[in-house]
Amino acid sequence: MAIEQTLVLVKPDGVQRGLIGEVIKRFEQRGLKIVGLKLTKIDKDFSQKHYTDDIEKRRGKEVRDRLIDYITSDPVVAMVVEGVDAIDNVRKLGGETESKSAIPGTIRGDFSHVSFNHADEKKIPIKNIIHASGNAEDAKHEVALWFSIDELHSYKRVEEDQVF
Repeated sequence: MAIEQTLVLVKPDGVQRGLIGEVIKRFEQRGLKIVGLKLTKIDKDFSQKHYTDDIEKRRGKEVRDRLIDYITSDPVVAMVVEGVDAIDNVRKLGGETESKSAIPGTIRGDFSHVSFNHADEKKIPIKNIIHASGNAEDAKHEVALWFSIDELHSYKRVEEDQVF
């Protein structure tokens, strides 16, 4: 059993559409804990630490630049989600990164639908409600980037008696 922490961001489109509570609700209903939470507006320097050169290598400089412009355009909600296999569970609840491929019942499947091709053609960022760390290495880096140790809080949920 692996208790993990992972980063989730409600991106500007999720904040603008009033989906913060819905996103949190879906993780909490699954038995995951929110151990860090804040509304923040980030600048370009910080966003470049989040959207690293790795994205540029995979999707190109233009896509990375669009993502940086987008994530800095309005506030985001940053949260650290904790629980058993939290990274995989959060990714599953979030749905496929490409919104059009996300199945109904997932956050992206219920609230977004744009394809990478459409976004590329229109030269817009993909607006897919949330960001979720992709793996354990990313989660460790992203949690430390977005939160200090003093901003993370441990507590016990009732469900933990059933899990542990």
